[in-house]
Amino acid sequence: MESERGAGDTVGEEHVARWNGPAGNAWVEAQDMVDALFAPLERVLVETFPAGQGGRVLDVGCGTGGTTVAVARRLGPRGRCVGVDISEPMVEAARVRAEREGAGASFVRADAQDHVFEPASFDGVVSRFGVMFFPDPVRAFTNLRRAAKENAVLRFVVWRDIAENPFMTTAERAAAPLMPDLPARDPDAPGQFALADAGKVRRLLEESGWAGIGVRAVDAACVMPEKELAPYFSRFGPVGIALREADETTRARVVASVRTAFDPFVHGTEVRFTAACWQIDAHAG
Repeated sequence: MESERGAGDTVGEEHVARWNGPAGNAWVEAQDMVDALFAPLERVLVETFPAGQGGRVLDVGCGTGGTTVAVARRLGPRGRCVGVDISEPMVEAARVRAEREGAGASFVRADAQDHVFEPASFDGVVSRFGVMFFPDPVRAFTNLRRAAKENAVLRFVVWRDIAENPFMTTAERAAAPLMPDLPARDPDAPGQFALADAGKVRRLLEESGWAGIGVRAVDAACVMPEKELAPYFSRFGPVGIALREADETTRARVVASVRTAFDPFVHGTEVRFTAACWQIDAHAG
């Protein structure tokens, strides 16, 4: 599902249109399920900051604002978390969420790669699956470094290798015989597994001016209700995108085939899988 998410709009008009249309709306509709699914990774980011100590934090690729609001709560009344994302529907949903929950959070619809943030204005920068899509990662991380105060912390979570995350590619592997035009993954292009190489991540951050870089493997146990499985794979990722244009006959065949392929992950009324991720830590040197 995170395979089609992105934090920047520099990749082109088609990308912008997608995230301000059907894809963005799909994420808004599924925000509760997504937040529950990735709650263990949200905790990894929230725990970056001491409780109640205040400060100003930037959440990159914030989506519908679940992590942004959680970090704002962690910071306490003297703190504020600012979320940035390309998708206006998701940013608007995030604003509604923050207002409903009375959180010290605000949101900007912008390209985090190029947006002119106030220099040296953030005590921390976090991201849950929002930094793998930059067309120019060094430019993007340099821009975020510019927005960070001296010694500000950086923590983000990205996917590890594709082979360690079979759940994430089950749908496209099962759908491929029925949908031969599904795009092949390019591990070197911006996308879900673009930062799976820990050495690459270190080099990118070093070139961008970040210091004290640490990489730690995190295996998060993720759970969703079984009833959410078909809506999940038919809405998100490469298969979800392709199904938006498919005829009803093709759609029914693909959904049936893909659902069967997920059987190894289904345990009664739950779907369970491990999200094999990297937790990346650094500071503004």
